Amino acid sequence: MSSAPQLPESAVPATARGAFDPEGVTWTPVSTRLAAARLTVAGAWFALPLVGSVVLAALVGEPWLWVLPGILVALVAWIAWLVPRQVRAQAYAERDDDLLIRRGIMFRTLVVVPYGRMQYVDVNAGPLARKFSIASVQLHTASPQTNASISGLPPQEAARLRDRLASRGEARLAGL
Repeated sequence: MSSAPQLPESAVPATARGAFDPEGVTWTPVSTRLAAARLTVAGAWFALPLVGSVVLAALVGEPWLWVLPGILVALVAWIAWLVPRQVRAQAYAERDDDLLIRRGIMFRTLVVVPYGRMQYVDVNAGPLARKFSIASVQLHTASPQTNASISGLPPQEAARLRDRLASRGEARLAGL
C-alpha cells in the first residue's frame, strides 16, 4: 500500500489545521500561576464540605456515609487534573489588525477582536490575583456579548498589553 504524500503545512487548508490554529500565529500563553490561584479557590470551596463529611461519617459510624467524602476527594482530584490543562489551553496573539484569544480543551473558543472595534481596556487584579502576581485584561467593544478577556497575565505584561491595545485601537479609530 502506498501512503498519500505529505503536504507542507502552508499548503494545508485552514479547515484541516483547525479553526483554532490560524496560519502564522505565534501564541503567547498565560502564566501558570493562574492554575495555582484557581486550585487555591477550589481547595477553599471544598475544604469545609470535605471536613464536615468526614466528621459526620466518623461520628455516625455508618460505613455508607464514607461515600460522600470519597466522592468529594474524587472531585477534588479531577479538578486538580483539569485546571492546569485548562490554563495551558489559554493563550493570546497580537496580529496587525486584531487580537486573538483562545481557550478551552473540549469546548474550544477563539475570540477575534479587531483593534478598531475596541472602546476601552481594563486591567483587574483582586486580592487573590495580587497574591499570585497575576492580572486580567478585559476588552470592551460595542457588543455586550464580547467575551474578550485574558486572565493570568503577569501585571507588567497586562499593563503593556493594555497600553498597546489602547494605542492600536485609537490608531484604528482615527483611520475610520
